[in-house]
Amino acid sequence: MAGRVHVIGAGLSGLSAAVRLRAAGRDVTVWERARHAGGRCRSLNDRNLGREIDNGNHLVLSGNRAVYAYLEEIGAPDDALEGPEKAEFCFLDVSNGERWSVRPTGGRVPWWIFSPRRRVRGTRWRDYLSVLRLARADGAQTVADCVKGDAMLYQRFWEPLAVAALNTHAQEGAASLLWSVVKDTFAQGEAACRPRVARRSLSACFVDPALARLTASGASVRLGVGVKAIRYNGDRVEALQVGDGEALVLEPEDAVVLAVPPAAATDLVPGLVAPRTSRAILNCHFLLPNVHQRPIMLGLISGMSHWLFVRGDVASVTVSAADEWMDVPPDRLARRIWFEVTAALGMGPAPLARYRIIKERRATFAQTPAELARRPRPQTQWRNMMLAGDWTDTRLPATIEGSLQSGHNAATILLAGAATP
Repeated sequence: MAGRVHVIGAGLSGLSAAVRLRAAGRDVTVWERARHAGGRCRSLNDRNLGREIDNGNHLVLSGNRAVYAYLEEIGAPDDALEGPEKAEFCFLDVSNGERWSVRPTGGRVPWWIFSPRRRVRGTRWRDYLSVLRLARADGAQTVADCVKGDAMLYQRFWEPLAVAALNTHAQEGAASLLWSVVKDTFAQGEAACRPRVARRSLSACFVDPALARLTASGASVRLGVGVKAIRYNGDRVEALQVGDGEALVLEPEDAVVLAVPPAAATDLVPGLVAPRTSRAILNCHFLLPNVHQRPIMLGLISGMSHWLFVRGDVASVTVSAADEWMDVPPDRLARRIWFEVTAALGMGPAPLARYRIIKERRATFAQTPAELARRPRPQTQWRNMMLAGDWTDTRLPATIEGSLQSGHNAATILLAGAATP
């Protein structure tokens, strides 16, 4: 009979592995050092705003297959995600007030690039042929290496897309990773690139249903109890040092899925080669004076802010690749971002609203060609231990899609009995 699987880490990669393993009949224990699950994808009740907010804005696309597979597995409500009926991406250049929208057409032939009303303002249809260079990119090329030749399209499409998908600027972001996004979404036509966000909150969409499914199925979820050390013997994990207690000795058929950030993983796994550098994300949430009846998603160009999301009376702004802003005082950040928010929403001059700044200093690994080469495979040299996390080699960026896919990969390999050195 198959043994128990100990999943270390209750972020999305750990949850996705645990849910899939439990659905296949494996006994599962999830260990999480924090007192909450979800990792970098979670929600919190903010006292200053008096609202439930997400720690950051996470956008998914209708072509993200791992996301929809996971939501089905955890029994999330059908309306857990929301977005427009047709793919549309609205933009504002905050330097001059110019607005436009990108509206892909159906099918794999991108007819939309021939319509000035559907493509990026100021671009020509032939500019978009640069995507062919992106498709042929090797592991050493950056996004800018492939597409920087068309200045307007680069500034208004490729750079915003690279920053959003890779949390890394186009001049250093890995071209092969961005192509993995394009080929599964925009290259598949309108139906695969409809933007989607959590209708209520990240936790309500991705975390709470997973915890409920695991608990109801008999899995053990230990929040606030971390794994401090792993003991190895030959080609297998022999024991886990859990919390402040004695070592938990594994049975011969037990296994481990290590689903923690790369820095924590390298502390627990001797000789592990993993990404070493990271990129930050800054999020700022404002309490608006009025409730917006319809959700708003707007890309911002030529300013500090990158994306603006409005849900109800809360405006949330994301600044990706935000390392330069991490040491700036919150009030200075809020005032600068608030200026762009009021311009985007047509509010005119308005006093600074109540706000909450959230800084994620190590939001993702730096998705450069050099760090891409350091992503490990799920299998390790120990036959009963697998790795999961958006930093492992999923061939996808470090997004929700990549995180969930990594958990699926680890679980699938374990279930197939292929977790050998």
